[in-house]
Amino acid sequence: MDKVKRQFLFVILIINISCFSQEKKTSDLILLYKKTSLICKEDGNSFFCKAFTFYKNKEYDSCFVYSGRALLNNINTEQRNILNYIQGTSAIRKGIYKKALSSILLVPDSSIYKSLKYEKLGRIYLEMKDYEKSILYYNKFLKLDEDLVLEVKKSTYHNLGLNYIHKKEYQNANEYFTKEYLLIKEEDTAALITTKMELANVYYNQYLDDEAIPLFKEAYELAKSFSDFELKQNSARNMAVVEKNRKNYQKSVEYYMEYGRWKDSIWNRDKIWELTEKDKQLAVAQKQQEIALQEEELKRQAVVQKSLVIGASGLLVFLGFLGYFYRELKSKNRFITQQKEELNVANKTKDYLFSVVSHDLRSPINTIKRQHEKLKRQLKNKEYDAVSETTNNAIALTESTSHLLNNVLHWSLEQNNQLSFKAEEYPLKPLVEQAVYNFEEIAEAKNIVLTTKLEATILVKADKESLKIVLRNLLDNALKYTGENGKIEVKTYNDSEEFSTIEIKDTGFGISEEKLAKIKGLEDLSIDKINRSEGVGLGMLLCQTLIKKNNGKLLIDSELEVGTTIRILLPNASA
Repeated sequence: MDKVKRQFLFVILIINISCFSQEKKTSDLILLYKKTSLICKEDGNSFFCKAFTFYKNKEYDSCFVYSGRALLNNINTEQRNILNYIQGTSAIRKGIYKKALSSILLVPDSSIYKSLKYEKLGRIYLEMKDYEKSILYYNKFLKLDEDLVLEVKKSTYHNLGLNYIHKKEYQNANEYFTKEYLLIKEEDTAALITTKMELANVYYNQYLDDEAIPLFKEAYELAKSFSDFELKQNSARNMAVVEKNRKNYQKSVEYYMEYGRWKDSIWNRDKIWELTEKDKQLAVAQKQQEIALQEEELKRQAVVQKSLVIGASGLLVFLGFLGYFYRELKSKNRFITQQKEELNVANKTKDYLFSVVSHDLRSPINTIKRQHEKLKRQLKNKEYDAVSETTNNAIALTESTSHLLNNVLHWSLEQNNQLSFKAEEYPLKPLVEQAVYNFEEIAEAKNIVLTTKLEATILVKADKESLKIVLRNLLDNALKYTGENGKIEVKTYNDSEEFSTIEIKDTGFGISEEKLAKIKGLEDLSIDKINRSEGVGLGMLLCQTLIKKNNGKLLIDSELEVGTTIRILLPNASA
């Protein structure tokens, strides 16, 4: 394999690897918080305190502006060092690396914040492609604080590995990526996939195919069962290039096709409509063709019947043939009727999906449009304080709309028997832990306490992927309808010899008795009996359908202003 092809794969991987920067509270950062709190006890309305409040709330645009204003005032050295640090950090978040560099360099090495300074300088120089200086400051940072928070240590090793990759010093890159890999928890699938690709890239650029290609394959297999579509795309594309370089062109084409499928976003509303409409047209055309052939067959049978009558082959023969063709005709009519009913169900499913998309998307799409118009006005009027809030609202609406589209797709696949379903025996704890892990950051952002109490010995028999869909929907609902400072508890236990239980209990707004009755009625609700006007949500309908398919039960108890408890009963592996 020639060197040009190796370099091509190298570029692909580096493009998809971004440097990490964690804001975990190291000892120096905690000290910075404490000193700022003491300063702001006396005058909490100063530009200094406002700037730091914006920094804590991760409102970096406002922090950048107010820290600049505060630095124009007559302030002491302690406050100036803090302001230069938070302004430099905000500039990094905004991608203004030259300004970030000038601000961070103003923090003296003699200050108590020099470890924070070194970590930020390592990040800035990496973004500015000055890899020697980036390595210098990251190593200084590691020497100053050996008891780093796990996430900070991982990100530092990661960025050192990136520096050495860019310098083509692959042995050093391998050392730091390996250190990062050893710190990754088993449930952190995204980090495992990314680091495996990084290590594979290091080996591949040293022509160590025997070490590189198995890592590419491991990353690809992990990505296939993971929810991050960008990782699915990247791992498939890497395998395509590897197989191309190995001259396995057929496999390479298959991987490229898979990469293309992930790249073409199936979550786009117009694509969903287009696909369902094409499916409908294809199904109608096929049924019409079958009906036409069957009509021709019936005509031919009629001719045969007439010829038998005219042929006078005898009453007995005539009656025998007549009875035979009558049974055939009746059987075909039953077949046609059955196909017509199946087509009606398919059309009702399609119409319901259109109803969901048009009804549930109209309001958030209009709201997103208004948010963007509002954002445009705020930027025009230089109302920078309000821009961040407007942007966050728009992002939240977009995430909610994406969640709806996920449910639409899963429902569509399930109704058309295209959703993969395979019930197997497996431990329940790792699956629940992974689902909860994906929502921890959202809970933290809303100041919601998310706790778990999971038994390690429980084995259930169910389809893992459909159960993940149910858990994502229920956890998303719990977070959505639980206010700030609320609590959500997830626990598992053996309910009986036949069933084990996953319980999700929140202190949210609760559900009214009327709506709770409708939700419980979903268990026996078919697609042709759904009435959108009665407030039946697709998410809960999907949960009921998938739990029922897993031979389980979904139980809901709720009280307004007190909270909701949802229990998922799944058959035990030995049951």
